[in-house]
Amino acid sequence: DEVGELPLSTQARLLRVLETGEFIKVGSSQVEKSDVRVVAATNLNIAQAIERGKFREDLFYRLNSVPIRISPLRDRKEDIALLFRKFASDCAEKYMMPSITLTEDAREMLTNFRWPGNVRQLKNVTEQISVIEHERVITSEILQKYLPKADAALPVLASQSRDSDQKIFSSEREILYQVLFDMKKDINDLKNVVKTILEDAATSVPQDENPIFHSPAAPQDKTPVTLPLKYEELMPKKNHLAEVHDRSDFQEATEVEITNLSLEDAEKEMIALALEKHDGKRKLAASELGISERTLYRKIKEYNLEKL
Repeated sequence: DEVGELPLSTQARLLRVLETGEFIKVGSSQVEKSDVRVVAATNLNIAQAIERGKFREDLFYRLNSVPIRISPLRDRKEDIALLFRKFASDCAEKYMMPSITLTEDAREMLTNFRWPGNVRQLKNVTEQISVIEHERVITSEILQKYLPKADAALPVLASQSRDSDQKIFSSEREILYQVLFDMKKDINDLKNVVKTILEDAATSVPQDENPIFHSPAAPQDKTPVTLPLKYEELMPKKNHLAEVHDRSDFQEATEVEITNLSLEDAEKEMIALALEKHDGKRKLAASELGISERTLYRKIKEYNLEKL
């Protein structure tokens, strides 16, 4: 039923079974034979579905051996009363109750209704009346309560038009573009953060005031970044201002050269520097890097920096 709604991957499997007569059960490796006849039904316009790429043309020709087109119920008014009697009889037998019948005016009203839901809607209305109403003879007044006043507002199964498909495709495309734009924005923000950290690290202490931070000119393809191991070592000793420039009061500075211009490698090295600078205190490192602790934890795990 509703073969037109099958996903394309399922359509391919069905076509393979119909063509070869062979299949493999889930979890098995043994090929088995099939000998079946297929009756497929759909309310879609298959020609339009093929044109839109929603249905395989080869599967359509494989299934379309004996096409049977059934008109809507509103075009077969002579069948409406017969189907009503059939459904009423089945419902009475199922629930062990007397079957309902229609008066002449109720039968005319039933026949003239458009039935947008076709046979399923007629069956549903018949079962509702049979179960809910105490009266077994149904008049037009009773029937009117179970027929929708605006049949166009009912949720009727119908083939989607080309415009609706285009709208769905357009919506999905807009979502994809939005995701890509957000990713691009995140990457640009990360670049700015790394750039800011590099600039702040290079200009945090003037070189002319502290000779120890003066480093020789580096090649153009390398970016030297010099950081102290501990912040406390930068502070002068109390009552010994004359010894500020004495190298013995400082621990040897650590010079790190970023030789790889890859953004990922630069990010990894900056995270490692921040962790070393703050003795592995991730909260302080995250604050200096300008990122959240959760993001820092994720990056540490991603770059295998847990030992720092």
